[in-house]
Amino acid sequence: MGKDYVGAIAASGLTIHEPIEVGDPELWIPTPDLEHILSEALVGIDGLDVPIRTRSKLVKQHVCRALGYPVPKSFNKIQPRFYGQMFDTYAQKANNLQIWNEELSPSRRYVLLRVDDAGVITRVKVVNGEELAQLDTTGTLTQKYQARLVPGEAGAELIASADTDTLLPHVRAGANLAEHVSPIDHPAHGLILPIGEVFDRLRGAVGRSFPDAGRDQERNRGAALHRIVCELLGYADYRDDGRFPDVRNQLLEVKLQTSPTIDLGLVLPASEDPLDVPQIEGTQVRHCDVLYALFSANTDGANVTLTNFYLTTGASFFTRFPQFGGKVLNKKLQIPLPSDFFDR
Repeated sequence: MGKDYVGAIAASGLTIHEPIEVGDPELWIPTPDLEHILSEALVGIDGLDVPIRTRSKLVKQHVCRALGYPVPKSFNKIQPRFYGQMFDTYAQKANNLQIWNEELSPSRRYVLLRVDDAGVITRVKVVNGEELAQLDTTGTLTQKYQARLVPGEAGAELIASADTDTLLPHVRAGANLAEHVSPIDHPAHGLILPIGEVFDRLRGAVGRSFPDAGRDQERNRGAALHRIVCELLGYADYRDDGRFPDVRNQLLEVKLQTSPTIDLGLVLPASEDPLDVPQIEGTQVRHCDVLYALFSANTDGANVTLTNFYLTTGASFFTRFPQFGGKVLNKKLQIPLPSDFFDR
């Protein structure tokens, strides 16, 4: 992780209610680092076999201490409670997550703590609203943004000829990814490939095949494609922590399309909202700076074969792929967490 976020927060004198700019290199804790800090500090803490309201307050107090914040006498009823770091806490004895009186927010973080029957914290997981929406298997929670993949004549198509102006100063052709970084590292100046080079490296995926894990195994199908992408980009190994974007180090989201409907989740690719990664030498990365690699594929039930490849920036996404109209959120926010959720 490297940076002493906890020390910086403690030295700042900030409370949990004071805002911090997303991506602030000293005070904003990116989600993977937040999960690591809280896991190190909280796993093993006991004394939580108490009524729900008391448990909720105790958890918040423990989180304050873990992050270097002063513990308030009372936790104001603002949303989210930890306004500075944009997250709420949920102590889960069961797999039924309930979020009351608010809609899922793609920029909000949700700190989920597994508490066993003895009142001991055993696991910590930090996700955003986008990731939670993907866990809804009932279809009642949300209708996500969607677009349509309209095939072109070329097997590989580069839709945006250049990276966004925001990202251009930080890209470098020929960066040696295997030597310096892994796919889930934060993006860094001089270690981000230009979009044209990403296109040249990934177009070699067209025609490749991998075993079909089944139509109900989209996560495993996606992992197989992600492995190919990491290999072609030149990483020494494959790593995936399930967060957006898939290859965080290259600000690259990867989508496998066996149908023409592109699921985009709760955030539009062209959004100029800040992305939950540290600033790159003072530059705040936005969702629209992310690259989208879309791979069309066919399956015969045994193997998935990649047939077409499209690469674009988020900013140019809708110049090529038409958006479906509308997005409707249902206020019934009761999400059954998968049995392996805390093990992912």
